[in-house]
Amino acid sequence: MTFINQNKFFKINKAGIWYIPLMLLALSFKPQRSPNVVLVYFDDMGYGDIAISGAIDYQTPNFDQMANEGLYFSQFYSPQAVCSASRAGLLTGCYPNRIGFSGALDHTAKIGLNPEETTIAEALKTKGYATAAIGKWHLGHQKEFLPTRHGFDQFFGIPYSHDMWPGHPTTKNYYPELPLYQNEEIIERNPDFGQFTKLFTERALDFIKTNKRKPFFLYLAHPMPHVPLAASESFKGKSKQGLYGDVIMELDWSIGLIRKYLKENGLSENTLVIVNSDNGPWLNYGNHAGSAGGLREGKGTTFDGGQKVPALMAWKGTLPEGKILNGLSSGIDILPTICEATGAQLPARQIDGISLLSYLKGLTDSPREMFLYYYRKNNLEAIRYRNWKLVFDHPGRTYEGFEPGRYGQPGTVNENYNHKSGLFDLRRDPGERYDVSKYFPEVIEKLNELADKARLELGDDLKNIKGTGNRDIGKTN
Repeated sequence: MTFINQNKFFKINKAGIWYIPLMLLALSFKPQRSPNVVLVYFDDMGYGDIAISGAIDYQTPNFDQMANEGLYFSQFYSPQAVCSASRAGLLTGCYPNRIGFSGALDHTAKIGLNPEETTIAEALKTKGYATAAIGKWHLGHQKEFLPTRHGFDQFFGIPYSHDMWPGHPTTKNYYPELPLYQNEEIIERNPDFGQFTKLFTERALDFIKTNKRKPFFLYLAHPMPHVPLAASESFKGKSKQGLYGDVIMELDWSIGLIRKYLKENGLSENTLVIVNSDNGPWLNYGNHAGSAGGLREGKGTTFDGGQKVPALMAWKGTLPEGKILNGLSSGIDILPTICEATGAQLPARQIDGISLLSYLKGLTDSPREMFLYYYRKNNLEAIRYRNWKLVFDHPGRTYEGFEPGRYGQPGTVNENYNHKSGLFDLRRDPGERYDVSKYFPEVIEKLNELADKARLELGDDLKNIKGTGNRDIGKTN
């Protein structure tokens, strides 16, 4: 005898006991496929460059929609405020200086990501994921450092920033022709920058379409809005702000197209989409630079304008919708978060990131307790605990008093300014303008204790301290 009750099949055996047939029981507990992951990384996009955080004279409807259907982060920080270091931290879950990274590698570099480090792609390969890196790499251009040697099944893109080409505005003919790679082969030189966003988005969609029936990890690292700016014909002249706005609008289109495909193909409920930037805006490029949204300084500095970046996540049915997260989070937290979400093992080597998954789901507060080190190269320039940020004396870049450039030409900037120490309450002073050191000596004492622990493990060149936990960068033979 068989009954249908609440869409479930039951039977009664000869003893009159209800039971579920074994075959139906097995079907009802069919394991769900591991979630897909789409990680989109922008280059030099500032905290104020999307509409929901204050962009002016252009709209970003797809970023807005993603925020409405997912999570918007108000306190998300890049691992460091410069290209290569930031990407190293993102893909390994480590402070970049732990693994020997600093600055931005160019065509002369004989170093790159150490093969002993574990990337997000390598962690997911152990779970059977298809993996692709599309866009900008910037973790070593020598063959042994390319994405295909670090867990990615395929690579389509450029090995470093696209201003590293013969037309660089201040060092013409220093760089060779910019190569475009298909896996480990150069297929074109000096490609059309105006096609980058469109081309890399199309390649990203091709990868998703090819692998939509199995778990996949897509790392889409757009070269824009890093200079030189360029947009495709469909977006030229669309923004009231000019070319920078055109570029952001095309990046917004890219996000929208990818998320639309996921929705139309029933993949949204099984795909975690993560969007953020490698660092803040390169302010001395003037009208070809983005906005730090009122934060202090920009790219290349450890003030919040350099490291606080726009960030969004969406995963339909798993993460809340339309929620703003005000707890601290960082690019180094992406790897452990993805590992927990997919069931992949964490790297064997020590990492610095913390899984945010329970926090993203609204089950806990941020596990960071608002705690972060701000390193530039291997200089510990600041430390944050909860709402407090203690800045140490350090030489570095400042855009204060600079004369901005225009239309792709850089303006002046002081690269060796002597920044003075100060304590800032970021709750009421996110622009880091008002030093309150004399009022809170107990806070300074607490932060100095935490800083000393950082110096013991990761070192601090400002104090000539060598850390016990630093590892070597990869080197060519």
